[in-house]
Parts: sequence; C-alpha cells; structure tokens
Amino acid sequence: MIVGIGSDLCDIRRIERSLERYGERFTHRVYTDGERAKSDRRAARAPSYARRFAAKEACAKALGTGMSHGVFWRDMEVVSLPGGAPTLRLTGGAAERLRALIPAGHTAKIHVTLTDDPPMAQAFVIIEALPSSLPSPMADAEPATARVAAPDGMV
Repeated sequence: MIVGIGSDLCDIRRIERSLERYGERFTHRVYTDGERAKSDRRAARAPSYARRFAAKEACAKALGTGMSHGVFWRDMEVVSLPGGAPTLRLTGGAAERLRALIPAGHTAKIHVTLTDDPPMAQAFVIIEALPSSLPSPMADAEPATARVAAPDGMV
C-alpha cells in the first residue's frame, strides 16, 4: 500500500547560485559525503545537485513532515540500486518518521524518479509499505535501500 507521495520541482539556476555563493557551506549542510562525491565528479554539477535537492524535498513531503519535525537534509541520501535506479537511504529523524508511517508487519520500499530539463530538475517519491511475509522485490538490493535501518543497525 502507498503511505506517502511527494514531488518537487527545483530551479537548477538557484542551486548553481548557492554553489557559487556558499560553496562547501551549502553542500555540507544539505548533502551527504556520498552525494557530494557523486555530484562533484560530474562536469555539470548543478543539475546533479538540483536533482538530489528535489528528491530530498519530495521525500520530506512523502514523509508528511516537510523539512521539520526532526527531519534534516542529510537524513535523506539519494543512492543507486545495483541496477542504477535511484532510491533514498534514510537515517535519523527521516528514518524515525518512516518507521512511524509503516504498519506493523510491513517493510518500506521507496520509489524515486529524477529528471532534469534545464533550467528545472524534478523528483517524485512514493513510499510503499509491503507485507513482510511476501518476498521483497528488492531482496537482492543493498539492505539499507530495501529496508529502513534501525538506529542500532538492526533492520
């Protein structure tokens, strides 16, 4: 069952201005080490950062909190599944909120789609609760992207 849907549209030029004006202050506040490494390797950094920014905003909306109630930018990390498709790895307040959304006996699956058509970047996030007794379609995926990691590392 779907427990959350979020979308966001981000102006790439706005992200580009933030990168120019604030540099690492901006990127270290909003993005994880992995996201910065991936975006900084790209010739066009701003669209990569803008897609990730839109994904974080869309995820916060899908969680029902926006960027509040203990959900922070770096609690949401855009990562790639083994096949290359994007998903989100949640930690901290975002992971806590996700656990609260998912009914007992269910596992979370986060669907993400990202695109950009300059000057805009867009993201959609759907949070799905799958019955734990069914085989997960992401069984071969990295565990942290298939399920929400508990604070003590248990899944």
